[in-house]
Parts: sequence; structure tokens; C-alpha cells
Amino acid sequence: MTHKPGLTQKELEQVLADSAFVADYRFSIHDYGDGECTIYVPFQEKYVRPGGLVSGPVFMAAADMAMWLAIMTQIGRVEMAVTAEMKTSFLSGAKREGFYCTARTLKVGRRLIFGVAESVNGDGTLLAHHTFTYARPDR
Repeated sequence: MTHKPGLTQKELEQVLADSAFVADYRFSIHDYGDGECTIYVPFQEKYVRPGGLVSGPVFMAAADMAMWLAIMTQIGRVEMAVTAEMKTSFLSGAKREGFYCTARTLKVGRRLIFGVAESVNGDGTLLAHHTFTYARPDR
């Protein structure tokens, strides 16, 4: 039997804690599984844009972090799995509310990883859809 190198919840939480580049967002891990990770993004007034909506960069940072963690549930802690391409479609606004972002890998190749993420509010309304290509330059 082959050992799967995926990270545990405690290890995923440590990766999140070690990631200073997203510390200000106060993300937390809500759930995870093989090739999936859901993070919770709490509402913060400082990220409200004119019109009372949570700003787009918050969604993009959440999706990127959720995808990186989802990848690690399959291949272990890999610092150099990096975003090569990300496309975000904003579908509805988050109005002064926190949200969840769930990322899922679609294909994990030797050099490229493909995935998707969705951001939803507490009612399940789809707020944003994200597609990803990650590169593994160390391969």
C-alpha cells in the first residue's frame, strides 16, 4: 500500500498560520478532504469597498489560499506549488458578511495542477467562481 502524502487538518492550519501574506484576512479552515479545502473568511470592515460590498481582492486571496491547501491535501506540504493562472468571475456581492471558499483539485499532474473554487455566503448564494492552473517548478 502506498502512503498518501496529504496533510492533516492540524498541518493545514499550521501552513495557514505560517502564511504571513494572508494573515490580515484572518482565514480559518472550515473543512477539508482529499483534494478539497474550505476556508472561512470573516467579515472585516477594512475590506469594504464603496457600495458596502466586500472587495474583490479578498475573494481572490481566499480562493488562492484554499486551492493551495487543497493541493496539499493530496501531495503534502509543497512550498513551490505556485499560481500560474487564476480567473475569477464575480457573480454576486457579499454585503458586509463573511463567506466560505471551497477549492477542489481537478487534475494533479507532474508539472501542472488544475482546480476550481467557489465562494458562497452563509445562505449558499454563489458569490464568485475561480479557475486555477498551478505550476510545480521544482519538478
